[in-house]
Amino acid sequence: MQSLFLNMKIVHNIFDQIISLENLFHAWDIFKVGKRSKADVQEFERNLEDNIFALHKELEDKTYIHRGYTSFYITDPKVRHIHKALVRDRVIHHALFNVLYPIFDKTFISESYSCRINKGTHKAVDRFQIYSQKVTKNHTKKCFVLKCDIQKFFASIDHAILKTFIENKIKDKNVLWLINIIIDSFHSEVGLNKGAPIGNLTSQLFANIYLTELDQFIKQNLKIPYYIRYTDDFVILSESKEFLIKLIPIIEKFLKSNLKLTLHPNKISIRPYHQGIDFLGYVLFPHHRTPRTRTRRRIFNKLESNIALCKNEKIPITTLDNSLQSYFGFLKHANSYKLTQKLKNQIWFWLQEK
Repeated sequence: MQSLFLNMKIVHNIFDQIISLENLFHAWDIFKVGKRSKADVQEFERNLEDNIFALHKELEDKTYIHRGYTSFYITDPKVRHIHKALVRDRVIHHALFNVLYPIFDKTFISESYSCRINKGTHKAVDRFQIYSQKVTKNHTKKCFVLKCDIQKFFASIDHAILKTFIENKIKDKNVLWLINIIIDSFHSEVGLNKGAPIGNLTSQLFANIYLTELDQFIKQNLKIPYYIRYTDDFVILSESKEFLIKLIPIIEKFLKSNLKLTLHPNKISIRPYHQGIDFLGYVLFPHHRTPRTRTRRRIFNKLESNIALCKNEKIPITTLDNSLQSYFGFLKHANSYKLTQKLKNQIWFWLQEK
């Protein structure tokens, strides 16, 4: 299969734009949001101008070296291994992303919803329900949903394949030098020259670049109209269960041959829509959607913990308020009036406790 990027407009001479002082300071302004209480961010900010000018000089002279990562685990809701770069390197990630994102975003299909402006989980779920209405002819026919997950996706990204996709689009050798430094700064447990760290902003862009090949194969080669992808999770809707069953080995073969990826064997499912589809934190039904049970439990547990921390002055009230608004925002996209009221009552109870 010929790469999509071979047919797209080639980009030259953007290195000066990426490393410009204006872009580096802009990258800092974006990066620092919500992080200024962190010790490492405060330390960088104390000598902000000197640090930004030093980065600019290193990039200009090609002496820039990406430092190491600090690793830790989070539960979101499944356990993820996060690798956090130093502040200086994360500023560079933002500077690169600022320029590369609008270039590559034009090559992404509309059904790719992760880490893109004006996309996200809520719009992906809305699109799912629009597609379901089309497949069911306004709920008069059956609809089946194939749901898949790529096994160890970020850890399995092949550096050579990723670089090839990027080089097909970007012909500025200086930019490729910087991109390669960031890509090669990390190697996962899967093997040498494999993986992209979940903690990097650039990894989100690289993930969409990498899986655009899958998107195009499904949309253009297989002519599948009802397909939605969010990072490495994707769904395909059809009125035929047999059709979806036949798709699985075809997709598996493409992933293995072209991207050196595999589907997670325990996360391939085909379910009738009317039984409920667990997708992006919601369970979707023909006439309503609800937050999944695990998500509801996580919301209550997290808020109870944050209220306790706030009452003990371990986190500011603004952090608690941000959490509340985030969860209420999530719930308003579901049929969850009773759950929202229960949560408000529980919050009041927690706040009254001594």
